[in-house]
Order: sequence, then C-alpha cells, then structure tokens
Amino acid sequence: HMFHMADGKDLLILDALKRDAKASVVEIAKQTGLPGTTVHNRIKKMGKEGVIKGYTVKVDNKKVGKNLAAYVAITLDYRHLKEEKIPVKDLIKKIAKLPAVEEVDIVTGEIDAIVKVRVKDIEELNEVLMDKLREYPGIDKTQTMMILKSTID
Repeated sequence: HMFHMADGKDLLILDALKRDAKASVVEIAKQTGLPGTTVHNRIKKMGKEGVIKGYTVKVDNKKVGKNLAAYVAITLDYRHLKEEKIPVKDLIKKIAKLPAVEEVDIVTGEIDAIVKVRVKDIEELNEVLMDKLREYPGIDKTQTMMILKSTID
C-alpha cells in the first residue's frame, strides 16, 4: 500500500512519543485530545510504514560514568580514499560503529563530517582520537571541541 505523509494528528502523536516513548495510548489520547482508537491505529500504521523506526532510552550519562562529550570535526583525505578505493560511506560507517560515537553527520563547509563522542574521561577521548580515528586511512585531520554544557541533557 501507499505511504501517506504524516499529517497533523500523526505529528501530535509523534511529539507525545518523543517526550515519553513509554506513554500509553490512553495518556497520548489525553494529551492530544484524539480518541484512543485513533492513537492506537496511527501508532500501528506509523510503525508499519517506518515513520516510527524504534523506541530509545534516554540515559543519564553522568550516572553511567560517561562524563565527557565532544564534537570532532573531521576533514577527509579524498585523494587517499580514491587511491585506496575506500568509499566514503564505508569510512563513515566504520566511525559510527565506534562505541564512543553517538552521532556522525556529513556537513557542508571547510570540514566534511562532525562526530559526537561521549566518553568516561580525557584518557578515553585521547584513545578514541589517537588510536582509532586518526589511524583510519582517509582521515586527513580532526579538530576536537569539548562540550562544556549541553542544554538538553
């Protein structure tokens, strides 16, 4: 069947789920003013259609010992990648698989990618940068920006 673009009702339901992925149909119905059956059917439909890809957990990083976060700006060495026949997407996937990596975004501008890492301490950050990222062929240079305060955590 055809995929239907999410409408206003879907977006209300999605907003409620983003705030609390464990919210019940009844709670979401109360928050959105939509009938419970509508909420239930739409959540099911959005799951089937891949609008909702999954449910995640928000972790208190300090309580699990991951006290340090940083953005690492990466500049790629395209010539080297081409010579070695390494597709950019393969390198990006390899970076994304590192346990400390939370997010990898390809960006425009002077740099090629921004990687968000979360680690225990400076030693672990150094390990990620020196032993992993800078060792990958195709990475020209990195610039690390420590996150001092996050507005969302």
